[in-house]
Amino acid sequence: MEGPAPGQEVQAILQTVIMGIRGLMSFVEDHSNEFFTDLKLRDTKIVIDGYALFHRLCFNSNLELRYGGDYDSFADVAQKFFESLLACNICPYVVLDGGCDISDKKLKTLKDRAREKIQMAHSLSVGGGGYVCPLLIREAFIQVLIKLQVSFVQCFSEADRDIMTLANHWNCPVLSSDSDFCIFDLKSGFCPLNSFQWRNVNTIKGTQDCYIPAKCFSLDALCHHFSNMNKSLLPLFAVLCGNDHINLPIIETFLSKVRLPLGATSSKGRRHHRVLGLLNWLSHFADPTEALDNVLKYLPKKDRENVKEILCCSMEEYQQSQVELQDFFQYGTYACPAALNLDLPEWVLEALAKGQLSPFISDALVLRRTILHTQVENMQQPNAHRISLPIRQIIYGLLLNASPHLENTSWNALPSQPLAFSEVERINKNIKTSTVNAVELPKDHSDLSKLTEVNRSIPSCQHNTMIDYKLGFR
Repeated sequence: MEGPAPGQEVQAILQTVIMGIRGLMSFVEDHSNEFFTDLKLRDTKIVIDGYALFHRLCFNSNLELRYGGDYDSFADVAQKFFESLLACNICPYVVLDGGCDISDKKLKTLKDRAREKIQMAHSLSVGGGGYVCPLLIREAFIQVLIKLQVSFVQCFSEADRDIMTLANHWNCPVLSSDSDFCIFDLKSGFCPLNSFQWRNVNTIKGTQDCYIPAKCFSLDALCHHFSNMNKSLLPLFAVLCGNDHINLPIIETFLSKVRLPLGATSSKGRRHHRVLGLLNWLSHFADPTEALDNVLKYLPKKDRENVKEILCCSMEEYQQSQVELQDFFQYGTYACPAALNLDLPEWVLEALAKGQLSPFISDALVLRRTILHTQVENMQQPNAHRISLPIRQIIYGLLLNASPHLENTSWNALPSQPLAFSEVERINKNIKTSTVNAVELPKDHSDLSKLTEVNRSIPSCQHNTMIDYKLGFR
């Protein structure tokens, strides 16, 4: 195993941070012998969920999390991880999440997680336990990737579908902690991080070839276990069971009325009542259309069309992505339809894809809303982000001149206040959405498409602040 077996607390925290489908990961791990095969991983490409990996390394390496970030120790751990892959001739491609989707459908989930982080940060601040990533852990991770020349990309929004599409294009496994990858139809499977024994590199007997012991989830084995159910039913299972993208209270109406067959009951069966029951129930249907019709008949007639539309839209999250990341890794070109439709400056899209600009920027551009992440600090005092508010106001001023497509959209957060942005921030031990006014900048020096061409020798203090922050900000 990867060092000492991780404690249940760390596992629970990781499953909260990288939630995926509620209860599914613990269910399949409880049935490890049925749903997983042992791998001796070597001589292969592997697509890595970067968000899951840096959380795993941060929380499972005995790092000090209370004093602002044990970044040098984290960098050492991350470097050793990639050195283990290199020793086994495993070629990693790291894919990082970007900003929020233009629909902002995960906002409730993100706010719930922000509240949980505040409680853990408070616990740490008074000497208790908890797991909160230091604010710059993502940047430290990216620096390690650059130093080791590990190929990576930062997607424009959430990365799961892009990861699945790339892994299937290359016919290689995915490494993550996200149970959504138990739903994707991956040609070479999904390796959970908690059984990826990178600290325990082995040598094949009689050779000098090294491998990493791992486990690979089999979607076929899961479907076989449930009466050879159709794989295409699994996205419907995911949205009914509950994932990051959907939170429909009316689904509880369906679950309260339908008699979910549990099959053979056991202590594990009772623990995973919803997972077991839904999978057994769905296995009786030939395809998603038939199953969805049977879900809807348990709901009030007035709600059926709306619920059907929402469920179908959510199920699309498990289909192949239009983004072809292989083109980025081979040719350096990143083409995301959602980003291209916004007509953003080319240098902004390139800098986002290369991780030179933070997802903070794309959230501000697309949603006029940002989330200021919590750190361990005195919860009775204003949050530390307040000190950089004037800098963010200048950034917002620059972003206002990004694209004509961003001016007249229905998802504009504050249409009545053209210079206003929303910030979700910590106030004491809760979160609050605050309105922040952007600095109105002179048009001749604030065209975002030409920002990289601005002469840094301009004497204006304000101009230098803008340029310096842009060049140094991740």
